[in-house]
Formats: sequence, structure tokens, C-alpha cells
Amino acid sequence: MSTDGAGASDAGATDEPEHANAMQDVIAVDGDDDPRGTVNRLEAHTGDGIRHRAFTCLVFDGDGRLLLGQRAPGKRLWGTYWDGTVASHPVEGQTQRDATRRRLEEELGVTPDQYGDIRLTDKFEYKRYFENAGLEWEVCSVLKVTLADATLDPDEEEIAGLLWADYEHLHEHPEWYRQLRLCPWFEIAMRRDFE
Repeated sequence: MSTDGAGASDAGATDEPEHANAMQDVIAVDGDDDPRGTVNRLEAHTGDGIRHRAFTCLVFDGDGRLLLGQRAPGKRLWGTYWDGTVASHPVEGQTQRDATRRRLEEELGVTPDQYGDIRLTDKFEYKRYFENAGLEWEVCSVLKVTLADATLDPDEEEIAGLLWADYEHLHEHPEWYRQLRLCPWFEIAMRRDFE
């Protein structure tokens, strides 16, 4: 759902570099996902948060198994939690499908010739806090792809681990997978998928 810590508020107050997210913007939206301009990505994920546009993409193989991706430990929010499979934010002027294609390639090394259509299957709003580090307040689109070629080349700065899981089994037996610590947006997307 790809995130992270603040630098100094006053120039010269510290030698710590400003966090990478402080240099990026996300698309602020209302509850209907209508754009309300861009906002700083770090500001959108701290304090009370700012509602913004996001997506999560569920990647399947030909047998219907879901690829779970473990978020890298360096992620400011939900580091080492398991996602299904990549999540991020489109930038201004970018469609959800284009953003998904970009993140599939950047995070997993998956190129468009490895899958067919990207299917938009759901959209929901949620707000969740993570420890004292920040929050996600997103209108999250859910997209799905099925890989014809499951060759992967994950970026270690984004993905710490990968696991293929039977999607239906994961949904029906969450207690068996509790040790994985699933990302909240993925848990919501999965629950809604089976309603």
C-alpha cells in the first residue's frame, strides 16, 4: 500500500537528513476519491493525517495463489508486515493502473509482458494509526493481476520477503497466518473480497 520519518523542522537543527517522503507529494482526496490537490507525503502520514489516494495490488499466479510481500524493515510505517502484494500512491496525472505497473516493476521486477489485464476490483476508505510513527488515511483502490510468468526480481529496499499463499485458505484461516502480521489495508481488501 510504498512510506517513512521526518527530518529537522528548522534548518541546521540537526544533522539528520530529511526523510525521502518529505520530498514527495500524494493526491489529497475527499471521501468520494475526488482530487483536492496535492499534499506533502510525510504530512499526509503524520499528525491527524490527510486523506489521500492510494492503491494495493494483489498478484496471483496461474493456480490462484496470492503473492504476499513483506515490507522492508526500513519502511517507516508497517515495516516487516506482510502485504498482498504491493501498495503505493499514484502521483498527480497518473492513473491507478499506470501507478500499479510502475510499482510492480520497481518493487518486484515484474514487467507488463508477464501479465495481462490489471483489474480494478474495489475501492474503500480506511484510517489506521501505526504505533507512534504515523498513520494511513486513504481511499484505497484494489487492483489484481495474474502472472503468466512468475519470475521475480525484488528490490530489497522495498521487499524483505516473498511468500505464495492459497488466497482462500489465508482468508478462511487467519489465525494460522497470524505470525505474518498483515498490513491493515490488505486485511480490509481481503475481507471485502470474500463478502
